Amino acid sequence: MRLDRLSRPFLAVTVAALSLALALPALAGRGDDAKRKSKNGLTTGTIDGVEVTLEYGRPNVNGREIWGALVPYGKVWRTGADEATTVTFSADVTVQGQALPAGTYALFTIPEEGEWTIIFNKTANQWGAFSYDATQDALHVKATPASTDAPVEAMEFL
Repeated sequence: MRLDRLSRPFLAVTVAALSLALALPALAGRGDDAKRKSKNGLTTGTIDGVEVTLEYGRPNVNGREIWGALVPYGKVWRTGADEATTVTFSADVTVQGQALPAGTYALFTIPEEGEWTIIFNKTANQWGAFSYDATQDALHVKATPASTDAPVEAMEFL
């Protein structure tokens, strides 16, 4: 399966990262939402017969400057809050012409003003990016950041 159709929405939400705030179901493996400052998020979909699931912490803006400040440019980011964001593919996929086997990956990003690096890392269960190990990267791709039409408070993958 080629992810060209997935790339546009997938990369847009990864790069834009802040979208409409909606209440999404809590993820049992990520802890109790009632005890968290950043609620859990879950986005699922099927693209060309491949089930894709994103599990992530939903950080809030809370009046802060995010890009280049709270989330510094040029540094590996967990792409969410708390545990590293994970993406699961039910079958092998192709992302920007590169093969990625079925499985669950930690999803990291390296934001820059004009281009972001998106990283699929084989060590899915990690807290943040503190233990990030580049030798476990399965794939790197590039994406151009895009903005939402209006400011939003909580991160969400669509």
